[in-house]
Amino acid sequence: MSNQLDQLKQFTTVVADTGDFVSMKEFAPRDATTNPSLILKAAAMPAYAPLVDQAIKDAGASASLPQIIDRLLVVFGLEILKIVPGRVSSEVDARLSFDTAATVAKAHEIIGLYEKAGIDRKRVLIKIASTWEGIKAAEILEKEGIHCNLTLLFSFAQAVACAEAGITLISPFVGRILDWHKKTTGKDFVGAADPGVISVTQIYTYYKKFGYKTEVMGASFRNTGEIIELAGCDLLTIAPPLLAELKASTAPLARKLDPAKAASADLTKVSFDEKAFRFALNEDAMATEKTAEGIRLFSADIVKLEQLIAQKRG
Repeated sequence: MSNQLDQLKQFTTVVADTGDFVSMKEFAPRDATTNPSLILKAAAMPAYAPLVDQAIKDAGASASLPQIIDRLLVVFGLEILKIVPGRVSSEVDARLSFDTAATVAKAHEIIGLYEKAGIDRKRVLIKIASTWEGIKAAEILEKEGIHCNLTLLFSFAQAVACAEAGITLISPFVGRILDWHKKTTGKDFVGAADPGVISVTQIYTYYKKFGYKTEVMGASFRNTGEIIELAGCDLLTIAPPLLAELKASTAPLARKLDPAKAASADLTKVSFDEKAFRFALNEDAMATEKTAEGIRLFSADIVKLEQLIAQKRG
């Protein structure tokens, strides 16, 4: 019997969720995702100090801290692309999450750095928070051939708005949804009853039912049970410790999500303009709180990354 990771790869694209690219090699993922928290963690490791120094040097003495951060994201991305055959996701500064124009401009800068390094833009996904402004920015970028990964996604309304905007890929956060429900109810949830699993299953089924091209990539897992319940999802981005658990197990792993089953689901098509989107998000306490919290946490880690850079610059 093959291990669970190999079984999963039969019907789901496996993505490594880490900035520590040395650790991803043994799992042979197709793609990789990063975020400010992961890059901060990696950048503080002695093994990656030369990359931080390189980013500072490449940016030049007159570069601002945000410009150096962009360089650092791309330097890590370039190293990751030497390992994975597919795409890397690089995140726009979370502090721009409510500014459409600034998000578009930042995406142009990041893509420009990748292209200057000889990387085709098809191999890069620009990660943007799933705010209304972020979704509108991504819609503009997609029309320019810049593909996007809409992150910090916790609600059906966010998912529908992304699909209608023609976004390449979304990253619903399974584990953080579970965290909120456990904290709010005091209960634990496992298997198919996990609220994060239920959310991603609903989004996947809706997308396949109505023929949306946007890919669903489950993210932010707390345990392998969540991953097993979402086997068959377009993509799953998984941290190295959970990839190792899957690789170590030879228990049978069956496909749970299937486009053929989704096609026969009894669903009604919906749509959200800006007012309806904001109201739907407001009505969903979990999604409102977790989106805001995620933006705050990523913004705080960007500040810490800037402080790390400032110390190294001297």
